Amino acid sequence: MTREQEYFRVFPLVVPADKRTKIMIRALYDHCRFEDGMEYEISYYPKEYWTDEHKQKRFLVTAQENTLDILYHFAGEQEHIFAVSKRSNGEKQLIGTFSVYSLQPDLFKRRPFKGDLHMHTHYSDGLESPAYVAASSRQIGFDFIAITDHHKYAPSLEVQQVYGDVAVDLCMFPGEEVHPPECNTHLVNFGGNRSINELFQDRKWYQHQIDSVMQKLGPLPPGIDPYEYASVLWCLDQIREAKGLGIFCHPHWVWDNRYNIPQPFLDFIFEQQPFDAFELLGGITAQDNNLQVAYYNEQRAQGKTIPIVGVSDSHGCHFRDHFGATYTMVFSPSLELQDLISSIKELYSVAIEEIPGENPRVYGPFRLVKYAQFLLREYAPLHDRLCYAEGNHMFDYASGNKKAATWLKACQGQVKRLMDGLWA
Repeated sequence: MTREQEYFRVFPLVVPADKRTKIMIRALYDHCRFEDGMEYEISYYPKEYWTDEHKQKRFLVTAQENTLDILYHFAGEQEHIFAVSKRSNGEKQLIGTFSVYSLQPDLFKRRPFKGDLHMHTHYSDGLESPAYVAASSRQIGFDFIAITDHHKYAPSLEVQQVYGDVAVDLCMFPGEEVHPPECNTHLVNFGGNRSINELFQDRKWYQHQIDSVMQKLGPLPPGIDPYEYASVLWCLDQIREAKGLGIFCHPHWVWDNRYNIPQPFLDFIFEQQPFDAFELLGGITAQDNNLQVAYYNEQRAQGKTIPIVGVSDSHGCHFRDHFGATYTMVFSPSLELQDLISSIKELYSVAIEEIPGENPRVYGPFRLVKYAQFLLREYAPLHDRLCYAEGNHMFDYASGNKKAATWLKACQGQVKRLMDGLWA
């Protein structure tokens, strides 16, 4: 957290583009107070849309009640920077630089939500319980998650039951990693209202379903296994029927000395694009993610529109594993499941790689990448601090301390209140 974020608060932080809006910069502590009646010099810098004669503007603002009120017309969708200075003993002293972001209407009506759509627990090959994974997720600042164990849907319901009677703002959605029989392709059922893996239990019935799909396929390019392709189509259709999001997973994961998906099959999948979203960052290795980003960029250069997500595919939280290093930010009207799913499908999501000790890397549409970088710098530290406290109380509750229910109740709604104050 920067010095400015620690000592001051800017609100709103996000404003409508091309409108006149009042922002306020308020000092939080006595050691950094604005002196009532004193004039402070404001140097304004638009970060993107400027001309030679308007690269910078200077004006004076008089402090009132420890606050600087700035009424300004925020042109275009961009970041705006205000450098605040005062005169002391005849010398100009910089107090701090403060940023605001203006958005066009389609993005302004949405809010940023961070989450992981692909994680494992001890019910498959992970280390910890669903409740532990959920508490860990809130502690690092996630707004939503889905437990997606291999072949298993029930663990994602268990975590909802554990926290079902207490006030928890983390949204925990159902999910599973889907493994069609005799197929290399892995899919994630995010948010579906029923299990897809359980449909494989009656193999005779399942085979009949796949045979029906295969009969309708027609000729396929060389190297495309009709059974595997039909299985993928059928499973994705089943996920959509269950109101879920069908995610195509980690094609460049190396398994048995080979990529998880053969190149001809991968090319065909992207040509047809039957999935709802592509797992751009899968959290397995940096090499896998590098290849998936390069492949995505190549496909985008060919004119394809590809909804994306970032996930950890975490198999453990305590020792980090890939947990928290790669995730999704969705720009959605709300945290309701169908809003999140629709927003991802409509290309309002980015995949984020945030490795400890390194600057975050954001992937997706350029417009969203710029905005997400601003949010990670200016909004996320405030958001994550609140989530950390709630996550600690979730740990206490899951480990048997029922008094934690009172603490969780006290935390309820604090992130929403922060967001409501920071968006105009």
